Amino acid sequence: MNEIFATAETKMNKSLNNLSQEFAAIRAGRANPAVLDRLSVDYYGSPTPINQVAAVSVPEPRCLLITPWDKSTLGLIEKAILTSDIGINPQNDGNGLRLIFPPMTEERRRDLTKDIGKMAEECKVAVRSIRRDAMDKLKDMKKKSEITEDDLKNAEKKMQDLTDRFTKEADKMAESKQKEIMEI
Repeated sequence: MNEIFATAETKMNKSLNNLSQEFAAIRAGRANPAVLDRLSVDYYGSPTPINQVAAVSVPEPRCLLITPWDKSTLGLIEKAILTSDIGINPQNDGNGLRLIFPPMTEERRRDLTKDIGKMAEECKVAVRSIRRDAMDKLKDMKKKSEITEDDLKNAEKKMQDLTDRFTKEADKMAESKQKEIMEI
């Protein structure tokens, strides 16, 4: 029975970590190298993350500087950024790329906060799905007489408490990110 809880908790943690990565990739008006995490460059035939073929720095609050270690990859990095959905045109100076993040409009901020709410809700749905699967396993154990009715009730309560803890954490993360975006 403990392995059911351990498995459920591990999966719920993965859901929260995924949410955290999605939030990091949201550009909030200031330069954040995490917006490039999902982008990869076709480097000698294999997709390679940008941060493995170039140095990414933040020289100014609204600017990212990408300096490739191999100058021949400059065009590939530029192409990867242009075809991505981050919505910023890189400025190529021959040695590196500059990504200048424009200030966000109020409307864009509201849209982002809605998106953040949706992402958090998707995470909570995933957590509840994990709870449902674990509850099914517990009920199967009861049917097979591996645990008693009291054990089942206690396990269901414990699983619900675990689920509540993770859904509250997802809400806190979303609230924090929404606050960050609205303050910029």
